[in-house]
Amino acid sequence: PGWLLSPAGRPYLDSIFHKNQRRVFGLLERPVLPPSLAVPTVTYKLFLSGKSGIGKTALVATLAGTPVSPVHHETLGIEVTTVYWVGKPRASARPVIFQLHLWD
Repeated sequence: PGWLLSPAGRPYLDSIFHKNQRRVFGLLERPVLPPSLAVPTVTYKLFLSGKSGIGKTALVATLAGTPVSPVHHETLGIEVTTVYWVGKPRASARPVIFQLHLWD
C-alpha cells in the first residue's frame, strides 16, 4: 500500500504531481518518465451517470485535483476529464500507469 511513497515508487508519483498538486495534462500530453522507468499505460473509460445534483462533477473535480465549484450548476452534455494514476499490481514486479477517462 505504501509503494508510491517508497524510493522505488517516488519517481512515478512525481511524474503525475507537481508541488504536491496533481498535474493537469492536455489532450495529447501524458506523464513523462526516463526510459529506464518506462511502464505500460492501461486506459479505462469510466462513465458517471445519476440524478442531477448528487455530486458527479464534484467527484471528477476532486479526482482530477481541480477546484470544486461551491455553486451548483448542471453539466451540459458530457464533460470528459483525463486522470493518470500509478499502481503496482501485486502479481507483477512492474508498475502500471492507469489513464482514466472520466465521462461526466
